[in-house]
Amino acid sequence: MDRIDTNATHATPDPMLHGGQGAFAGGAPAGSFDPWRYRDDAGVADTDLVGYKVEATDGSIGKIDEASHEVNASYLVVDTGPWIFGKKVMLPAGTVNRVDHDDKKVFVDRSKDQIKAAPEYDETDTDPAYRDKLGGYYGDTYTATPPGTAR
Repeated sequence: MDRIDTNATHATPDPMLHGGQGAFAGGAPAGSFDPWRYRDDAGVADTDLVGYKVEATDGSIGKIDEASHEVNASYLVVDTGPWIFGKKVMLPAGTVNRVDHDDKKVFVDRSKDQIKAAPEYDETDTDPAYRDKLGGYYGDTYTATPPGTAR
């Protein structure tokens, strides 16, 4: 009978590798995920991000139409142009992975499919329930198990 080596390294990825950004796309950032606060290391620092291009993990999704820097209520509104036929999407600030100010690009840690599947944004709806629903959706997309892996 083989014995289990408790000191052996197994193939399970450590979600806290790579600067706390996760060992795979969508891995949780260090600490608990706060959807409405920019990460300290994202490079936002109260910069006006309007007009910056937004890159998902698998390609461009559009340009920033509106950016909020409200304490615990920060977000981006992205005009998706032809990608989703002129619709806009709201991305909570916590999805911003990093900002490249030289290229005027914001990189988010979600795929195009994850963004497309998010609760639909309505510019006229200021209901706090929408914000709670959106924050919950993006919070639930963080997982310690890589996508496509059985739980």
